Amino acid sequence: MWRLDTVRHKDGRHVNSLDELRIKRREHEKELRRARRDNQLVSKRLLLYEDEDLSEIPMESDLGEQDVVSLVHKLQHSGPEREVHLKALSKALRDPSAQLTFIKQENSMHLLVGFLTGSNATCRLQAVRCLHELSHSPHTNIAPACLPATPYLLTYLSGQSTKFTELCLYTLGNLCPESDVVKEKLLAQGIIPALANCIESQRHNLAVVEAAGFALSQLLQDKDAAGKITPMILASSLPSALLSVLTPDPNFGLAPAIECAWCLHYLTCSMEDSRVLWSHAALSKCSSLLMSVGGAVSEGNKEDRIELLICPLLRCVGNLSSCSVEDLDSQVGDARIVVTLCTLLQAFMQTQPALARESAWVLNNLTAHSDAFCSSLLTLNLIPGLIQLLPFSQGINTMILRILANIAHKKQEFCVQLAHLGLLTALCATLKMADKAIVTLSMDVLFLLVVSGPQVAQEFVRQDGLSLLEALQYNSEEKIRQRAMYLLENHLSSS
Repeated sequence: MWRLDTVRHKDGRHVNSLDELRIKRREHEKELRRARRDNQLVSKRLLLYEDEDLSEIPMESDLGEQDVVSLVHKLQHSGPEREVHLKALSKALRDPSAQLTFIKQENSMHLLVGFLTGSNATCRLQAVRCLHELSHSPHTNIAPACLPATPYLLTYLSGQSTKFTELCLYTLGNLCPESDVVKEKLLAQGIIPALANCIESQRHNLAVVEAAGFALSQLLQDKDAAGKITPMILASSLPSALLSVLTPDPNFGLAPAIECAWCLHYLTCSMEDSRVLWSHAALSKCSSLLMSVGGAVSEGNKEDRIELLICPLLRCVGNLSSCSVEDLDSQVGDARIVVTLCTLLQAFMQTQPALARESAWVLNNLTAHSDAFCSSLLTLNLIPGLIQLLPFSQGINTMILRILANIAHKKQEFCVQLAHLGLLTALCATLKMADKAIVTLSMDVLFLLVVSGPQVAQEFVRQDGLSLLEALQYNSEEKIRQRAMYLLENHLSSS
């Protein structure tokens, strides 16, 4: 039965089913978090080198397996042309079959490590290039074969050459997701403090910061990150280091901030307790940057790739805002955040509905926990814009109804204001929709409005609401039938 035992809520209204609504919202939020965690995708990156142009990069190497064998043999008997042979080998290793041929050669990896640790700077660079090509391999047995080189790659992260460090970072990032053995080795070898040191010491080299963010995000996307990797990161200096990068550079662009924002998103998805990130003012910093970016979007500036920054910021704010009212108000005390979210909703509604839905999800989380944000939506006259979005599908209207339910749940006066702003008329339309989830949520919102006071109930009746509910008593969905009957029998029979 839809109706639960009536309880006395702290605002003095007689309400029922509010606990049910709250439980449903919690379950919905849990499902969203699980989807964000489970649908993460790892990707590899292959760097181009400054000393070659695109015409030099074939889709597949012209060198055959025997040529790779020949190059390994020549390198084993190193002579004055070893630099040329290493460069040829790095190009040959772009071919997946050549990669397999190489690791099958006896002592081939130890040979490469020898050049990597030698005194010849050019040979070191070419050896890292070979490792980088191998790290990009589609074959899962390549990454474990590269393990003898990883301690040196980590050591070189503190070197002086930005390009060399960047290459080492992308190589490590490519190797991270390949196998549990590789991840365990890298963690034991100190990849987390090495990455933290990279971001902190190379703040002026944003290309290095971007590469370090990429490597860390690859590590964080492990399905078991919550058990071991996330606690190690939270215990390090990385949270504050990542947050310090959330300032897009006008010359370099958004890339470092994008990488670090995704790292923070993966962190929030893999942790049960957000207090460590709250202590670093993560919610405040993420929401501040989101407001800044939203301001640019509202002025018509949709910079290339800006959505790649907006998306992780939305997810960070959404996940971190599932906290107590006191924490939420102290970290996000600026009402402009709701303006920003409504702006993003409108801006991406047609072009990127998934991003619009993310914006609505964050607004749902904020209004679920704070009277202040509910009040801001009303006082800043943002409700009419939200109501206009109810005809949109793809989950957007569902989230809008949840937001409106959050507002209606808070105070009786909010319900009256919502009714005056046209919500009852909009509900009469959504109650006629074919989507059963929309109709069910519309009934929840209607219930909250009707029980708030007789004037709202009377207005619904004036809008021919009774005949609509009477028709819904014959709906094929049992929940909808029960809710329609309950409203008619208990709250609208005498209106």
